[in-house]
Amino acid sequence: MIGPKPAPAMPLVGATIAGMSIVERPPMNPMVGDPDDHRPDTSWGVIADPGDDHGRVDSLAIIHESIAVGDRIPLHTHDVDEAITILAGEGEARLGDDLRRVDTGTVIFIPSGIPHATSNVGDAPLDIHAVFPSTTIEIAMLERNPAPGTEGDAPRRSRYDLRTGDFEPIE
Repeated sequence: MIGPKPAPAMPLVGATIAGMSIVERPPMNPMVGDPDDHRPDTSWGVIADPGDDHGRVDSLAIIHESIAVGDRIPLHTHDVDEAITILAGEGEARLGDDLRRVDTGTVIFIPSGIPHATSNVGDAPLDIHAVFPSTTIEIAMLERNPAPGTEGDAPRRSRYDLRTGDFEPIE
């Protein structure tokens, strides 16, 4: 991994009752540390079931992002399906060759392997939840928001463990 390690999925306040977890609010951190997606004005948090001795849900994870005005999630693909819900704000979503305006309440279903990107085109943060059917996802970057000092690097492919925050470059 290059750069600081993203925060692992940890509940700020939560409870686990008989195998069921309630995560009330994830910690939000600046979007820094990924050489391909550096957005220090955007914040994000990962929500994954912390589980306990009674069990945990390993088949779902959520990324909560508050995308800053003018920021964008660069074009990329995943090895799993994704669903994005627009919680607040105005944006543009690219899904394959289709570019559409999106706003509060919009849900975007993204099949695995399809290039996609999201941009904040409004005048306030664009808040989203991205839901994945796994706590480990592969991300193949097709475009970049390069971190300082990495401007000449090619986009990379990585495996990201949403539970631990570990990035592992592939290839």
